[in-house]
Amino acid sequence: MRRVRVVLLLAAIVVLGGCSFSDRGTVEAKAPAGGLLLKGAGATFPSLLYRRWFTIYQGSHRGAVIAYDAVGSGEGIRRFTGANIKPEERVDFGASDAAMSDEQMARVPAGVVLLPVTAGSVVLAYNLPGFEGELRLSRKAYAGIFLGEIKNWNDRLIAAANPKAKLPKLTIATVVRQDGSGTTYAFTKHLDAINETWRSRYGAATLVDWPGYAMRAKGNEGVAGLIQHSNGSIGYVSYEFARRLGLRIATIENREGNFVKPSVASSTAALASAELPENLRVFVPDPSGRDSYPIVTLTWILLHKDYADAAKARAIRDLFEWCLRDGQRYAPELNYIPLPPGVIAKALPVLAAIKPE
Repeated sequence: MRRVRVVLLLAAIVVLGGCSFSDRGTVEAKAPAGGLLLKGAGATFPSLLYRRWFTIYQGSHRGAVIAYDAVGSGEGIRRFTGANIKPEERVDFGASDAAMSDEQMARVPAGVVLLPVTAGSVVLAYNLPGFEGELRLSRKAYAGIFLGEIKNWNDRLIAAANPKAKLPKLTIATVVRQDGSGTTYAFTKHLDAINETWRSRYGAATLVDWPGYAMRAKGNEGVAGLIQHSNGSIGYVSYEFARRLGLRIATIENREGNFVKPSVASSTAALASAELPENLRVFVPDPSGRDSYPIVTLTWILLHKDYADAAKARAIRDLFEWCLRDGQRYAPELNYIPLPPGVIAKALPVLAAIKPE
């Protein structure tokens, strides 16, 4: 089936006020005379917010150009670590929804700072012609769908949570990521927490050999576009991309047995109990709370502890301090979750410690 790109969300290259974005490949951008070019690459999950942040920031900081490639968390980590990359792929910061592991960080000579900057929810968006009303999916049902065990929309486990609905006799087609993805990591870490079969076969991963009839797409925008144009499909995608395309979104069962719709409020409730350790790496794969939406994740900017260029180190500190302090107010407008004050309080001193070599 033809893959549809979401041109209005992230064009192949968008340039607004000097801020360059790409959803594939490498952005070609140059620093202004006497200014700095900051290059980043990685997660598609927060890319709509990053686009807003970087454009607004550059409006008042004319000496900087920020180029960001929304190429997925796995590729963002690869470019940030500098392993087997072309010179044009080198970046000053990475971005990932799957925080780097200790082993990955140990391979970076300049050291690594994991900086949480925002959070969001992963939703199950679907395309079910003729179905009216609210689709409710229990934990057993959506785990079974992505395990390939539930193959038809009128399966008894789906029907049990939708007793008054007329479910079509239609084959389920899952839509998944083909690239290394932090969104995949957040979703599979949740499945790993709630389903023993998933845990024993797959676990939490950024790239999965999906069972059953799975259609694959690149990036959140690719998954969202494929769902939009594929009858009988269901896929996991970041909330903001699903909302932008007007996709129908399932209400799913949380840890307390309540069926909860994704929203900024329900996702904020899910993160309320998260305690950030010193390394700023925390996951909430199955949050507690009656009103908590069950699939949420922080997302991180990947920075070096030491930068060879003193001016670049100062520019990076200034940019991401602005994102942590002033930029948070733009998150709800795009259906992201503002960081809790306690998370910001722990992140700012770590950011301030970044220095030139």
